[in-house]
Amino acid sequence: MNNDGLTRAGQTEGAVFRRVAWRLMPFLFICLVFNWLDRVAVSFAHLQFGADLHISDTVFGLSVGLFSAGYLLCEIPSNLVMERWGARRTLARIMIFWGLVTIGMAFVQGAYSLYVARTLLGMAEAGFFPGVILYLTYWFPSAYRARITSRFIMAIAVCGIVGGPSATWIMTHMAGVWGWHGWQWLFLLGGLPPVIAGFVAFGWLADRPADARWLGRDEKNIILQAMVREPSSVVRPVRASLASAFSNRTLWLLSLSYCLTITCTGNVVNFWVPSLLRAAGVQNLQQLGLLSALPHGVGIVAMLLACQHSDQQQERRWHFALGGALAMAGMLALPWMVHGTMSTVFFLTIMVAGYLIATAIFWSIPASMLPAQDRAIGFALINCCGQVSSMLVPVLIGFLKTRLGGFEVALSIVSLFVGLGVVVLLAMTARTARLPASPSHSIVDSHS
Repeated sequence: MNNDGLTRAGQTEGAVFRRVAWRLMPFLFICLVFNWLDRVAVSFAHLQFGADLHISDTVFGLSVGLFSAGYLLCEIPSNLVMERWGARRTLARIMIFWGLVTIGMAFVQGAYSLYVARTLLGMAEAGFFPGVILYLTYWFPSAYRARITSRFIMAIAVCGIVGGPSATWIMTHMAGVWGWHGWQWLFLLGGLPPVIAGFVAFGWLADRPADARWLGRDEKNIILQAMVREPSSVVRPVRASLASAFSNRTLWLLSLSYCLTITCTGNVVNFWVPSLLRAAGVQNLQQLGLLSALPHGVGIVAMLLACQHSDQQQERRWHFALGGALAMAGMLALPWMVHGTMSTVFFLTIMVAGYLIATAIFWSIPASMLPAQDRAIGFALINCCGQVSSMLVPVLIGFLKTRLGGFEVALSIVSLFVGLGVVVLLAMTARTARLPASPSHSIVDSHS
């Protein structure tokens, strides 16, 4: 035993999982960046194509809803296909399909073609996020999962930093090139990267450790031994069971907690931050974009530190509760306690940091609580329920803000939803407060 309390075998295991992380995570991170930039693009493109194509806000709102409808329709089937056909082909198919549909968005002519394109885009993207979360459970036991998930989730925060500036730059500087509008270039340039990434995925990803040509036999055995020590890990493919998943009370409670805490906060972060900054007196668009990026930068640091501590302590529920409490506190304080730009940015930072912490920690929990046959369906179902929440919460906030003239009541109600989601998860995990003991070596630590 060395001074740091790790055996030589433990150090070898840590080195192997570091290698796996460096092989998989940068590529998956970039793919999620492409995924979220695709979602950011349409909100900025609407500033131009609404006028060019005579598309009203009502038509645009319906197209947003049709995206979620297509997503809901195909998400669970996509994860079932991944269990049957493997992650490499499934993730590649998803990225190529969504990239081609995004490129097709550059050629919409009006409301009906927009409806078709957005529905197809939702169907194409369905299964990507929960599919990757499921994929990571094939490679990493729970001792590493919060940190690994945080490196994937970090892409969402990066998009919050670069998405707006990159979209507005393309729309401004590419407008008129080859006679195309700026919003057309935005869809074209946004659709090409996932198509390329999809083809790269065929050669870069392996379905499971046993299929990885870039791992030696000893490395594969080390991963196998680490996985079999943990009852919740899945070493070989299992047959997913719809009946088992839909009758699993734990899965429905996890879905409820996700909807209330993660999705409710995410809707405020993704759709209302610019409006909150404008309400605080920020009128210059460039300044608004820079200020909206600051909370995400701080949030990345907070998320990485919280997830590292969660893995070291092998504790999830209270780390999740910390993130949810920060998100709730920041959201509740925003409309009632702010009196200027800096105070608004301060409470936005608290909310965004809490959101990122809670999201990353949450996705490390289901694999340890769901039986193997329920995970493919379960991860997709949790995300599906989040999509339902994503359709309802913006409507609620917009309705209350319009009727009452401010964010006070709307954000107060949503913050209560966030707190309730934390309570749900704490209550359901009360008997399993700690994960099974397992190594807690760093994967991407000081060596990174």
